[in-house]
Amino acid sequence: MNLIYLILLSTCVIFFACTSGEDNPFFDKYETPFEVPPFEQVKEHHYLPAFIEGMKQEQAEVAAIADNPEPATFENTIAALDRTGLLLRRVNDVFSNLTSAHTSDSLQSISKRIAPLISKHNDDIFLNNELFQRVKTVFAQKDTLNLTVEQNTLLKEYYDDFVRGGANLAEADKQQLRDINEELSVLSINFGENVLKEDNSFELVIADSADLSGLKPAQISTAAETAKERGHDGKWAFTLHKPSLIPFLQNSDKRELRERMFKGYINRGDNNNEFDNKETLLRMAELRISKAGLLGYDNHAGFVLANNMAQNPKNVYKLLDQLWQPALVVAKKEAYELQSMLYREGNNFKLEPWDWWYYAEKLKKAKYDLDDEALRPYFTLENVRNGVFALANKLFGITFTERTDIPVYHEDVQTFEVKEADGSHIGIYFADYFPRASKRGGAWMSSYRKQAKIDGRNITPLITNVSNVSKPTGDKPALLSPDEVETVFHEFGHALHGLLSDCTYYRLSGTSVARDFVEMPSQVMENWAFEPELLQIYAKHYENGEVIPQDLVAKVKKARKFNQGFKTVEYLAASFLDLDWHTLTSPPAVEAETFEKRSLDKIGLIPEIVARYRSPYFRHIFSGGYSSGYYSYIWAEVLDADAYQAFKETSLFDQKTAQAFRNMLAAGGTEDAMTLYKRFRGREPEIEPLLARRGLK
Repeated sequence: MNLIYLILLSTCVIFFACTSGEDNPFFDKYETPFEVPPFEQVKEHHYLPAFIEGMKQEQAEVAAIADNPEPATFENTIAALDRTGLLLRRVNDVFSNLTSAHTSDSLQSISKRIAPLISKHNDDIFLNNELFQRVKTVFAQKDTLNLTVEQNTLLKEYYDDFVRGGANLAEADKQQLRDINEELSVLSINFGENVLKEDNSFELVIADSADLSGLKPAQISTAAETAKERGHDGKWAFTLHKPSLIPFLQNSDKRELRERMFKGYINRGDNNNEFDNKETLLRMAELRISKAGLLGYDNHAGFVLANNMAQNPKNVYKLLDQLWQPALVVAKKEAYELQSMLYREGNNFKLEPWDWWYYAEKLKKAKYDLDDEALRPYFTLENVRNGVFALANKLFGITFTERTDIPVYHEDVQTFEVKEADGSHIGIYFADYFPRASKRGGAWMSSYRKQAKIDGRNITPLITNVSNVSKPTGDKPALLSPDEVETVFHEFGHALHGLLSDCTYYRLSGTSVARDFVEMPSQVMENWAFEPELLQIYAKHYENGEVIPQDLVAKVKKARKFNQGFKTVEYLAASFLDLDWHTLTSPPAVEAETFEKRSLDKIGLIPEIVARYRSPYFRHIFSGGYSSGYYSYIWAEVLDADAYQAFKETSLFDQKTAQAFRNMLAAGGTEDAMTLYKRFRGREPEIEPLLARRGLK
């Protein structure tokens, strides 16, 4: 045992002593509707004891499998492995979700304490030679075992987990791998925590009402409420949360203030303060290179992509290159249009990144007579949420009924029971939409319990959508922008993937699919958001209930390809940056910002556009599960654009197509992703629908 482990273990013993006189809710069956976590009973001091006991129990379960005197079989080894760690899974599902959606300094501290312990625990499993020999024995017999497709996949997944976890390494290399995994686990937490603190520490406080020029009344009202919450009564405060940032960049007439907001956003983690992430990400890149080398791969991207649809970095670069040049051509045309508008208004300065949003918004109004603010009244959060529910009902016959008797972790959270058309229970859906200091930025789907089948019982899923959309202001409800509407539809697609899962094994259920396939169901859902047939159902004015006018819908459809060069280029630039970091075969000999500049210069990124994520705040790849995988959104968009064509070729709510699509979602990761897709579509995907949708043909 190393010193840090002993220190952490002794700390946990102290926690046990402090809590021995009271019940820990994680240790007992949840006496709640549908066995939802009893959030109000969970206290911060419950986590460490539950984690430690959960690891202890799983270690005993794993030892029983490894030491089983009976010959290794699929059931007593592979299926048994899938059933281990239920307590650890239970506490981690709650803890990991809350450290993203409703964290605190105490939870972050616990996270740092537990990360190396979890890392060691996982390594103890995958580096257990006796256990691996049993897994390997079953794997060697796979062709003679008459396994189902799902069982075959599970066997392969566990075998790969062990091999990729270092089971074939020499003892000295195993120890090196343990050290790397432990350090990476802590660095990843530090990276994300630093970005959150940078998000929360920045504010633009305005005292002079003249500096509010160009901003809409609703934006000003929200800023006044934000200022009051932050102790700036009588002033206006703007933050880096997207519902505050983007409208400010789009509408503020004060160029110097737009610059401050924009630079505040793109310099997160790059301010040479205690939250700086540059050295952290360099160390993570170095450790990932070492780990890939130990496991026999040329680089980290090669290691990650071997389990993705893309298979290798060459295929990813091929896709990115295929899209980059047409996207860059369109982006340059857009930049020229914006610069021309700027000159026509009598300005003689060069278009900068903090000008793009402002002049793009003006150009959209000029070209399409379309203003996002005119759309917002039709997109209350409640209407949009009802819209995704209506879509799910029309496609799959499922219903969502609000429940007020289910525990939640914050007053903003709403819960819904999901049922089949016949009334049978599917799962529980949590919705947590509004920004707060305790929530990280962005939007995501996760689970408090995945679907599985244990001892003949179907374990139903507890699925959550978390986002940061515009809050209610004054007497107005939450009114969403078109981008926020798409976000709600997108994340709901992930939620459906989890809710409609129909798998036997936990390891394969729900969204446990290849990283570059997981975004496909979510992106397909976005397609329906602005279809006139669905807008007629959910897009109603919050004051008078009037359905969104057809002429406004027509303007929205006409403007769908507007600014797509910008959106595609900023996204692709971040994808190239991710891949460049992770195809390194030796640590970069330059500082992080120099490496980033060289990466973006190499592809010819124009100075008017900044990569969607700069390295020091690129949480997807340094504090999430998307390292070498940020490309997956565009990879999945090729699939989703092609998949949506199946509905367009029939009808938007065609039941046969919808059932085939549901079958693909229900399968989770039980089969190869391309096999599932071809079964749905009848062929491999084509790229033309994506190019046409983005106006890049």
